[in-house]
Amino acid sequence: MDPPLATDSKHKSRRTKGKKRSRNCSSETLSKKERQSQLSSNLKRRKCESQSKPSSFLEKMRARLSGGHFRMINEKLYTCSGEEAFDYFKDDPELFNVYHTGYQEQMSHWPEQPVNIIVDWLKSHSSSLTVADFGCGNAKLARNVKNKVFSIDLVSTIPSVISCDMSNTPLESSSVDVAVFCLSLMGINYPSYLQEANRVLKPCGWLLIAEVRSRFDPNNGGADPDKFSESVRKLGFTLASKDITNKMFVLFYFKKKEKASVGTNIEWPGLKPCMYKRR
Repeated sequence: MDPPLATDSKHKSRRTKGKKRSRNCSSETLSKKERQSQLSSNLKRRKCESQSKPSSFLEKMRARLSGGHFRMINEKLYTCSGEEAFDYFKDDPELFNVYHTGYQEQMSHWPEQPVNIIVDWLKSHSSSLTVADFGCGNAKLARNVKNKVFSIDLVSTIPSVISCDMSNTPLESSSVDVAVFCLSLMGINYPSYLQEANRVLKPCGWLLIAEVRSRFDPNNGGADPDKFSESVRKLGFTLASKDITNKMFVLFYFKKKEKASVGTNIEWPGLKPCMYKRR
């Protein structure tokens, strides 16, 4: 009986070795599959990277071209009259979109937006006040207050915006309670914009002006804020308050006198053009 037992033992040993070899082969096969999968994934990733590089390059080039176009238009607006700017965009309205896209990109770097402060100011007053927003852009002011707002700019990108030269609006005289200029005193004839605001404002109406701080820095070529305020005063206003706490912009709050005669030969200080540097 012993030999058969020995034979069974040998068979078992062979089967065990066979199983081990089978498991080893299976392990090797699985390892190859994993390596092939990893290689395939790497190839796909490299292909995607090679395809994304031209796209990324083109996007950067488009951004540079767009930024350069914005700076060109921005310089044009600061160095021409309102009438010339109106005709400039009238000939090619798409330039207005290019300008405002660049403008929004520049504003995204500001820690605080002056339009938001003006919105808060209006919300702290009666919603029955009628507002004229000179240089409204995308009409953000009108979209964030309950007041009736006449949104005015050189181009009408939405139906509610009045397209015109800001020195010659279709608004009736003494028809609004608040006139707003939020970073919009651009052009060599900016005093004519303020004179138009004076025309459409009711007696005791408000004139709110937010401008880039550097434009009112006499130490760096900007206008003297006191001389500017004096010129506005001669137009028939009193300076209710001034906010110079923000490092990016200054805010003036003027109130129109109930009965005032507009001064003649008002000397207006030149406002330094705000030129954006290439980033």
